[in-house]
Amino acid sequence: MAQDMTLLWGSGSPPCWRVQIALEEKNLQGYNQKLLSFEKMEHKSQEVLDINARGQLPSFKHGDVIVNESYAACFYLESQFKSEGNKLIPDSPAEQALTYQRMFEGLTFYEKLNAVIYYDWFVPEGERHDSALKRNREALATELKLWEGYLQKLGPGSHLAGPFFSLADVTVFPTVATLFRFGLSAEHYPNLGEYYALLKERPSIKASWPPHWSENPKGQDTLKDI
Repeated sequence: MAQDMTLLWGSGSPPCWRVQIALEEKNLQGYNQKLLSFEKMEHKSQEVLDINARGQLPSFKHGDVIVNESYAACFYLESQFKSEGNKLIPDSPAEQALTYQRMFEGLTFYEKLNAVIYYDWFVPEGERHDSALKRNREALATELKLWEGYLQKLGPGSHLAGPFFSLADVTVFPTVATLFRFGLSAEHYPNLGEYYALLKERPSIKASWPPHWSENPKGQDTLKDI
C-alpha cells in the first residue's frame, strides 16, 4: 500500500507534518518521500508542479489519486485505511463533533501563529507597522487563551477531543509544537505545555519530528513574551 504513495515535504512545515503523522498513525511507513527546501524554492520546482499546481508542500499522491491539502490528505488516509493502524475519528457523536470542531478551529490557530512568526516574510518591508504586529500578537494571545481553556476543561492528560488521540491532534499538534519552537512559555500556558510534553513522546510524532529541529534543538524566542 505505502509503496504506491509519494509525499513531497518540507521540514518544520505544520501542513507537511500533519500528513506525516497521519501516515505513521495508519502504519503506512515505507512510502516514497522527498525532503525539499523552501529556502531553495524547491517547492516551485517542476517536480512539485506536476503534482500540485499551486507549487506548495505537502504534495501527496496515492497511485493515480492526488490530494495535496493537508486536512484533505488526513481525512483521505483515515477513510481509505480505516482498519490500518490507529483509529483517528471517534465513533461517539460528541467526540466526533469535537474532533471536527477542533480540527477546523486549528486552521485559525495556525493562521494567527503565522501572522506573528512570519510577519516579516509575509509583509513587504515598506508596509510593515509595529502597530500591526502588536495587533497580531494580541490576537495570538487571545487564541492561546482559548486553547488553554479547552485543555483545562478536559482535564490532565487529555487530547484535544477527549481522552484519545484523534485527527484533531494530528492536525493541531504541529501548530502547538511550532509555538514552543518559537519560544512560547509553558509557565504562561501550562495546559498547552502539558499537552505538548505528552504528545511529543508519541511514536508517530517522534518518528516524524522535523529533522532540522533535531539537528538544532534550540529554537527561537519570538513568542517568549506572549
